[in-house]
Amino acid sequence: MFLEFYGLREQPFGVTPDPRFLYLSPAHREALACLYYGIESGRGFMALIAKPGMGKTTLLFQLLEKFRSTAHTAFLFQTQCSSREFMRFLLAELGSDAHEQDFVRMHDEFNKLLLQEARAGRRMIIVVDEAQNLHPSVLETIRLLSDFETPKAKLLQIILAGQPELADKLAGRKLSQLRQRISLLSGLSPLSVAESSNYIEHRLRIAGYSGAPLFTPEATQAIAQFTEGIPRSINNFCFNALSLGCALRERMISAAMVEEVISDLDITKHITELPRAASDSRFLEAAGNGKRPPMRGISYSGEGDGDDPLTSAQAKAYMQQLAVQLKNWKREVD
Repeated sequence: MFLEFYGLREQPFGVTPDPRFLYLSPAHREALACLYYGIESGRGFMALIAKPGMGKTTLLFQLLEKFRSTAHTAFLFQTQCSSREFMRFLLAELGSDAHEQDFVRMHDEFNKLLLQEARAGRRMIIVVDEAQNLHPSVLETIRLLSDFETPKAKLLQIILAGQPELADKLAGRKLSQLRQRISLLSGLSPLSVAESSNYIEHRLRIAGYSGAPLFTPEATQAIAQFTEGIPRSINNFCFNALSLGCALRERMISAAMVEEVISDLDITKHITELPRAASDSRFLEAAGNGKRPPMRGISYSGEGDGDDPLTSAQAKAYMQQLAVQLKNWKREVD
């Protein structure tokens, strides 16, 4: 374990969404402020959409922390469910046992909880994470929950968070009524090289590190490029880099060590290799006339013998596998 070696109190690059480690890039800060003011102003429906690994869940935990003393909150992530199961999960998260109740009774129970919180002067905030997995019928159930309101205010604030597929669903004709109710839409963008460097330093500092930078500027730049600025990928990479540094008893992570980690994380090394027949002249001939190359070990969809023309999808898949093999050959030669 590298914690003691690098003088850390705790794991800086863990996999749990701990709000203490949240790094607010400009995009994250804007999204957090947008959602916060949306709840404060009672906008009702909001959405947060970003690619996997961008820190949506961590940001949402931080948001709910700000309303801990003034709101009753529910955080749902069981999104592969029916409408009845969703209502059961929701009521359980709000502290009500609805295991044996039918859908109508659960809806009535939720209404009572909502009115109870409203009379107490508390907000009700529901966050649905991984909402891209929700069936359209469940999304419609969530839309109907927003009907609970008074002439002056919305009694319920709902945040739908998910991957870009959520936007695809909301853009569909069947969910036009739900889309119209979403008054605020936020997104997150990958970290730049500078932001990636600040992100790494921020997490190390929260974990108790003090001293000279653990990563050289060249190493940080290589990490940012390899991970494409995705926070989850940066976490995984830095964990491996510090593990390697500890094993080598190196106090600073260099660009050379980063290259070694990149090689270790190269999943293409573990896939089935293509046979060397790719260099055969018959391959060039087949590639030129649209025929299937005489290569074994590649699975194609569809039927037919080796002389059948390749479809565009088959050709693309074949060339991707070939590129991987050529890359591995070059590495062996070097």
